[in-house]
Amino acid sequence: MEKNRNYFVAIGLSVLILIAWQFLYINPKMEKERLAAEQRQAAQTQTTGNATTATNGAAQPTAGSAAGTVPGGVENRDEALAKAARVQIDTPALLGSISLTGARFDDLKLKAYHETVDPSSPIITLFSPADTQDGYFAETGFVAGADVGAVPSANTVWTLASGEKLTPSTPVTLTYTNEKGVVFTRTISVDDKYMFQMTDSVSNGSGAPIDLSTYGRVTRFSKPLTPAAYVLHEGFIGVIGEHGLQEETYKASEKDGTLSPGKATGGWLGITDKYWASALIPPQATPYDTRFSHFTDGRARYQADYKQDTVTIAPGQKSDFKTLLFAGAKQVPVIDSYETTYAIPQFDLMIDWGWFYFFTKPMFKLMDYFFHLFGNFGVAILLTTIVVKLLFFPLANKQYASMANMKKVQPKMEELKAKFGDDRMGLQQAMMQLYKEEKINPLAGCWPIVVQIPVFFALYKVIYVTIEMRHAPFFGWIRDLSAPDPTSIFNLFGLIPIEMPHMLMIGVWPILMGITMFLQMRMNPTPPDPAQAMIFTWMPLVFTFMLASFPAGLVIYWAWNNTLSIIQQSIIMKRHGVKVELFDNLKGLFKKKSAPAK
Repeated sequence: MEKNRNYFVAIGLSVLILIAWQFLYINPKMEKERLAAEQRQAAQTQTTGNATTATNGAAQPTAGSAAGTVPGGVENRDEALAKAARVQIDTPALLGSISLTGARFDDLKLKAYHETVDPSSPIITLFSPADTQDGYFAETGFVAGADVGAVPSANTVWTLASGEKLTPSTPVTLTYTNEKGVVFTRTISVDDKYMFQMTDSVSNGSGAPIDLSTYGRVTRFSKPLTPAAYVLHEGFIGVIGEHGLQEETYKASEKDGTLSPGKATGGWLGITDKYWASALIPPQATPYDTRFSHFTDGRARYQADYKQDTVTIAPGQKSDFKTLLFAGAKQVPVIDSYETTYAIPQFDLMIDWGWFYFFTKPMFKLMDYFFHLFGNFGVAILLTTIVVKLLFFPLANKQYASMANMKKVQPKMEELKAKFGDDRMGLQQAMMQLYKEEKINPLAGCWPIVVQIPVFFALYKVIYVTIEMRHAPFFGWIRDLSAPDPTSIFNLFGLIPIEMPHMLMIGVWPILMGITMFLQMRMNPTPPDPAQAMIFTWMPLVFTFMLASFPAGLVIYWAWNNTLSIIQQSIIMKRHGVKVELFDNLKGLFKKKSAPAK
């Protein structure tokens, strides 16, 4: 009796620790990060233009650097945009402008995406001038060799030679001629999504050979507003030629300063958020050096940059350089099409598919197919769950058949327990002999569960990282499948007009998930061991609290999957002539609750 009491105490403490960890650490941390993000957003909106006067960008990069100097102050976004002449950008997906100072992309908004589920909320701002609170920009330029003269860099003022507005059908051309007669011509075009193409033509009219190289950089002065999660990479990213995929977090760059993967040919590099990204694709035939850096001179900033090897241009000759810039939403079909169209190596890794890439991406493709059929990602999740269930049916059938056979020999197992009493060694040997005689593998029911763990994780990744799930509604109160259920049992699901703290947001779908999990576990006989019985009793409640903060789409999947499992297990058990224990177990549970104390 003393041992059983200790079991109860241990299990109870474990449950309390899990709940306390969720409520006292995880939920407050998420709430703190959310408030900090809102404060940063408010600071950007309210900042006036009284900051220190400074240059509009970086000084001309040297041969080993594309960092340069940066503004020291912070300005209002509209005032910062007005400091330089600009070429407007207007496409079906993008709205913004290019600064003629440095030919810098530092003003870009995404037309199709809003900050909240409210369609009247502001659209997403991706790029902002360096002088603003959340400065974020991309630029390309040249690094001069000997006897070249001035070359276009961050402070160069280009001349608009042709075009008034950059649209998918109207490219613009910029020119710059230095004091030695070297003419730089840049043609910028854009498609109807998120890809810019810059073609630089350098004509050597100096009368002598010139050496120069190209550089490009993506620079950011603040971290994302969305709190980071351990299942998602945010920060520097790139496929650097033969070095392959390179990822560096903001935190790691703050500690290490600069990461240099090494010289490579081909690939891409940039900065990625959960849903948005910016990436430069250098000319693919010329080797280049890459850096992922955190600079602390002036205003602290994060920068992904490259510098290509030097190119020599003979007198009277011309050389062309083509660079691509991706800046926008990480839509799966768009990213995939760019990888194919522009032959960008492994560009699909811009989206963090995780370790189970081979399974996660096909699952998204299936879900996206159902979405285009029915127009609702919630319905797509339900149908995808059914397909996954059918794929795993042979394994699940084996699992439930093994459980059914275990139930058949339950009376014999009870006899053995009564016979051997406290002789655990003897009981173990007798049980193994029983399994052998009845041709039962006690572990057969575990393997299907283990195999399905990657499925659950893959689905979690799909719902959490793909922008297609962002602000995707289901039915009723679920307006965003990528966010937690917004209701709470503690205010009677909104009937009481009280805003609940984050830790008490236990919504309808988490509760339904907990109920279905409880019913599924009651399909089997209650374990005779008190400790195991306690775990079976408390586990659904623990999972209800834990999953309350998970994306609603994942909780809906889990509740639906539990429901299908209950139906499937019932059918298989009846087929094997085994009684379904659900109702008897529920009756027994409530009888124990109501039984008078002796």
